Amino acid sequence: MNQPIAPHRVEFLHHPHPGFPHLTAWGIRINGTDLRVLVAEATRTLWNRELDEDDDTPQEREEFLLRQHAPLHLDADGARARSHFLGDAPPHLRDRDTGALCLLSCPCGIDACWPLLARLRVTATQVTWSGFYQLHRPEWGELPLGPYVFPRPAYEAALATPVPLAQDPLAPLLGKE
Repeated sequence: MNQPIAPHRVEFLHHPHPGFPHLTAWGIRINGTDLRVLVAEATRTLWNRELDEDDDTPQEREEFLLRQHAPLHLDADGARARSHFLGDAPPHLRDRDTGALCLLSCPCGIDACWPLLARLRVTATQVTWSGFYQLHRPEWGELPLGPYVFPRPAYEAALATPVPLAQDPLAPLLGKE
């Protein structure tokens, strides 16, 4: 028998894009941890198979893992972000084959360049993120993340009141203060 999945807590963050202050970056924390940190942990061994460890210092490798994704650049007022994170994402922020939703984008600013995708399931009582994958690394398969189940009222409240930040919360780890 399957054990019920304990609910998780999500926070949506927004801050100015470091290179384009007129754009709003929408980040995500799950249970208090930035999604990019969770992805770094989930992809560490996968990257270790591909990268030559002699090319980078341990600090450079860690920065690479944390920089592989960036927050999505959505609207400042949150209307587009709310639609997006409830499943009504525009075609360029979805995998046309699977319908998976882009949760993080590429640091270059082009969402389709290096997106983190996940299946989104919305019911009357909960929102579930599962089946995380990197579109451009099919050989990696599903990443060891989630599933994350959020109570829908708390999820919608987090979307309606994102945490405003002056800068990217990972900026100190990435030497961008």
